[in-house]
Amino acid sequence: MTNPTVSAIIPVYGVEKYIAAAVQSVLNQTYSDFELIIVDDGSRDRSLEICQQFNDPRIKIVSQANRGLAGARNTGIRHAQGEYLAFLDGDDLWLADKLEKQIAHLEQSPEVGVSFCRSAFIDEYGESLGTYLMPKLRDITVVDLLRGSPLGNGSTPVIRRATLEDIKFQDNLHGSVEDFYFDDRFRRSEDTECWLRIVLQTQWKIEGLPEALTLYRVNSGGLSANLLKQLESWEQVLDKTRSYAPEVIERWEKLAKSYQYRYLARSAVRLKDGSQAVALMHRALAAYWPILPEEPRRTILTLIAAYLLWLLPKPLYSQVESLGAKLTGKTQQQRILKDRTQQAF
Repeated sequence: MTNPTVSAIIPVYGVEKYIAAAVQSVLNQTYSDFELIIVDDGSRDRSLEICQQFNDPRIKIVSQANRGLAGARNTGIRHAQGEYLAFLDGDDLWLADKLEKQIAHLEQSPEVGVSFCRSAFIDEYGESLGTYLMPKLRDITVVDLLRGSPLGNGSTPVIRRATLEDIKFQDNLHGSVEDFYFDDRFRRSEDTECWLRIVLQTQWKIEGLPEALTLYRVNSGGLSANLLKQLESWEQVLDKTRSYAPEVIERWEKLAKSYQYRYLARSAVRLKDGSQAVALMHRALAAYWPILPEEPRRTILTLIAAYLLWLLPKPLYSQVESLGAKLTGKTQQQRILKDRTQQAF
């Protein structure tokens, strides 16, 4: 029996409301030569029970004590047999042609180690919010990663096994020596830490497709208290990167912190915490004021949104937000169409 070409990996923890749809979105792929490794990361709800109800020979379920998202992904990688590894978080969804398009991308681009795609935002009920994650797609550098991961979220990448082998390290974090790809010591920002190692330590390129092939769920369960924890994790990423590339962090640390503050401010806006959003935008400008001329539109819009949320009555703000989202969504759709047309030529 030959090994599958692709190993799809879903870490599962506390996602009983969403996991059935996530698994089904993998099984619905037009590209069918895959195995699906579901890693039950010590989930205490019905997530595992729901996964066990699927009857498909391509599914393999692995259970472990809780290690966090990075730890669950690493366990999936260790069990994977595919030449390519694709990751899906348990509350997100893939469009049916995601694997087909990204595997074609990797096979046509031998220098690309990580293929990703854009993402469309959905709400907790799976309804489209009409807006998209619109990252840079090509010529991705360490500075792009320090400004905020172009990959957007953990459900977009399809990675060559060879790329992960080039950055793996061994450690004893759980009682025995194991291979690690993502760093289990990170409970947040583990994605960007991994992409930084790929860019700084290998020759592999990271490159994206213009289509939104992933549906990224905006979940209000991540309350504002988590924003400060995300900031702590970002500091840890910079510290680890400093340990092997000190000149990079010395040059770009202020930029990295400023863009992270702005990213967290945007998260605070989504979580409807106006005072937190305003405070984070002030920190972003204080840390590295050139963020304003470098990305004027996004910086000014985030600043305006933060102040409107802070100052306006909630019903009025909701009307302004709804109008802004519609306008943004239309602009983004036009951009996606334009990028797809350019890529076709």
